[in-house]
Amino acid sequence: MQGFCAMATTAKRREIDESLAIRAAWLHYAGGLTQAEVAERIGVSPVKAHRLVNWAAQNGAVKVSVVGEIADCVRLEAQLTRRFGLRGCEVVPDLGEPGLPLRALGPAGAAFLQREIVQHPGGVIGIGHGRTLAAAVESMPPFDALGSRFVSLLGGLARNYAANPHDVMHRLAGRSGAEAYVLPLPFFANSSADRDVLLAQPGVREVFDMAAQADLMLVGIGTTEPDAQLVASRMIRAEEISEVTRGGAVGEILGHFLDAEGRPVATGLSARTVAPALEVLRGRRVVALAGGPDKVAAIAAVLRGGWLDGLITDEVTAQALAALPE
Repeated sequence: MQGFCAMATTAKRREIDESLAIRAAWLHYAGGLTQAEVAERIGVSPVKAHRLVNWAAQNGAVKVSVVGEIADCVRLEAQLTRRFGLRGCEVVPDLGEPGLPLRALGPAGAAFLQREIVQHPGGVIGIGHGRTLAAAVESMPPFDALGSRFVSLLGGLARNYAANPHDVMHRLAGRSGAEAYVLPLPFFANSSADRDVLLAQPGVREVFDMAAQADLMLVGIGTTEPDAQLVASRMIRAEEISEVTRGGAVGEILGHFLDAEGRPVATGLSARTVAPALEVLRGRRVVALAGGPDKVAAIAAVLRGGWLDGLITDEVTAQALAALPE
């Protein structure tokens, strides 16, 4: 049994390395990056970047027919990285999906998570929730978490304490067998006093503090439209999102609402959010998985505020972000 587990782990590592090799080849051949620049972009040593690029070339992964499309994505990655001061950006090719591009972003998010686990085994990974993150987890096959732990970055229950259908922690635990810590609390408490009481429960504060100190935070980005996912999933009421909109908010990250320039918007929800405070995000590794035409303004707000370290998005959304006035 031990030998079988070792074989499975080796196979998974090989699968992740192959995925990383494809990306390295995109950056080198299509994006025109040197192998040293490729190494810095994907977070490996120059020697490994050289091996990855060579593997992709020798195994037929480099196809002239995809150069144009991938080159456009790589150029957008570089443009968004420079403009918004990101440490990294990944733009996946457009698949022609109407609305939320889950077919494009789901596998991209899954591949990113798997690479992170292989490159940084034993780390603590904080996870938000939402349809895009749920699609990423659904795209992941059973895998070895290599000692990594997952923790919810926010309360996962609706206001009536119903389960959030887009909470991904249980699915992550089932696919990996890893330790996964949930916050069995509503996303927004009924009052700031209730929030304090909830966080004082045995074990809850420890999970909350673990989330705030996570080595990586993978988050979604929400809108403030009347049909926003927060309303549809009954995390907040329609009148509450109306208050948020009247206050000038256009986007949301971890339950915190931002105006078009990325500045926090104070609302009646602000003191009731069961998630790490915005100040906690400064200086931490926060990567958003988000895209779609309805989310351009929200993503732009989060980027302008400097709340992200990295972004994974689709080509059409990236083009819209790049076209925004400085």
